[in-house]
Amino acid sequence: MDTKVIKSKFPIFQNKINGKQLIYLDSANSSQKPKTVIDRISKFYSKEFSNIGRSVHSLAVIATNRFEETRDLVKKFINAKSREEVIFTKNATEAINLVASTYGEKFINKGDEILITELEHHANYVPWHFIRQRKGAIIKFAECNDKGEVDIDEIKKLITNKTKIIAITHLSNVTGAIMPVKKIVDLANEKKIPVLVDGCQGAPHLEIDMQKLGCDFYAISCHKMYGPTGVGILYAKKKWLDILPPYQGGGGMIEEVKKDNITFPGSPTKFEAGTLQTAEVVGFSESIKFIEGVGIKNIMQHEREILEYGLEEIRKNNSVRIIGDPKNRGSIISFTIKGIHPHDIATILDEDGVAIRAGHHCCQILHEKLGIAASARASLGIYNTKDDIDALSSAIKKCNKVFNI
Repeated sequence: MDTKVIKSKFPIFQNKINGKQLIYLDSANSSQKPKTVIDRISKFYSKEFSNIGRSVHSLAVIATNRFEETRDLVKKFINAKSREEVIFTKNATEAINLVASTYGEKFINKGDEILITELEHHANYVPWHFIRQRKGAIIKFAECNDKGEVDIDEIKKLITNKTKIIAITHLSNVTGAIMPVKKIVDLANEKKIPVLVDGCQGAPHLEIDMQKLGCDFYAISCHKMYGPTGVGILYAKKKWLDILPPYQGGGGMIEEVKKDNITFPGSPTKFEAGTLQTAEVVGFSESIKFIEGVGIKNIMQHEREILEYGLEEIRKNNSVRIIGDPKNRGSIISFTIKGIHPHDIATILDEDGVAIRAGHHCCQILHEKLGIAASARASLGIYNTKDDIDALSSAIKKCNKVFNI
C-alpha cells in the first residue's frame, strides 16, 4: 500500500499548521476526508439536489435514487441481511439514543438491568441513564482490568434473568481494546438478550460483518470513516425494527394521518423523520468506495504496523505512561507524561504541526477508574506513516524539555 499516494488524495495535507507539515493523529475524533467525498457533495448540490421522497419531478427522483443507492452500498459493506436494516441518523449518538428510547420504552421496566462496560463512551451510557431515570432500571458496569480491557467472564458473571440488553463498544476509544463481540453475542443469545454495539471506532478500522457478528444493533459514525459530518448509521435486525415504535414524529415517516389515528410504514421509513441529510449521505457513498478501493484488510495491516511501531517508539521515553495494554488493540495510543497536563502536551505538539486529542475523550468513568483526570491520545488513520510517529516522538521529547523533565 503506497501511503504517499493515499495521503495525496486528502486535500487537508497540502496545508501547513503553524508553518509545519500537518501530522494528523486525531482520527478517532474525526478522520480527514478524501477529495472524492468533498467533490461528490459539491456535485450533488451543484447538479442533483432536491429534497427526497416527496416530489416526482426529475431532480427529486435523481436525489432520492442517489440517497437510496448509498443505503445499498452500506448494506453490502456491513453485510446486513436486507437494506431495510440500514437506518440513516445524524450521528452514532442518535443511533444509540434511538435504540435506548424505543427499546427502553417498550421492553425495560422498573428493576430491569442494562449491562454496559467501564470502557463506554458517554454516548453509550447517557442514553441508558435516561432510561434508568425514566423507568427505574438498573445499570451494571462490567469492570475493565489493568490492561484496559473487559474480559468476557466479567460480563458473564453480571448477566441475570433481569438483564434486558447488553450495550458494548467494539473498540475502546481510550485503551484501544477490541472487544470479543462475537463471543459476547453468542453468550447473550443463549439467554435471549439483545446486544447493541457502539461501532464508532470499530467500523473504520475493522472488518465488520453484521451476519457474522450476530449483534442486534450496531451504531456507526460516518465522519470517522473518511465521510461527512452529520451522518450516522444504525444497523438493526429487522425483527426489532418491525416491533419498535417510531423514534421521532413528523413528515416522511407516516403512512396515513387521520384526526383519530396515525399509521406508520415499515423500516427504514418509520425511523427517518423529517428532511434528511441528503448531500452528506450521498457523499458517504464515496467514503465506502474509498475504503473498499484500498481494502479493509490492507487498512488493518497498515494500521497494525504503524501502531506497533508507535508503541515501540513511545515506550522508549521513560516519562511516558501508555494507557492500557490490551491483548487485541486497535489503532489508538493514549498516554500521559509525568508532570505535564495532557492539554499542555497537545498544545506543545500543535506547535510542531502534530494534532492529537487531549481530555477524557468522553470517557470520564474509565479515566476515573484509571486514576487520572485526562490523557493525551494519538489515533491512527489510513494516511499515517512511521514518519508521523517519529514526529510525534520528537514532539513528546520537546514537552520533556519545555517542562525540564
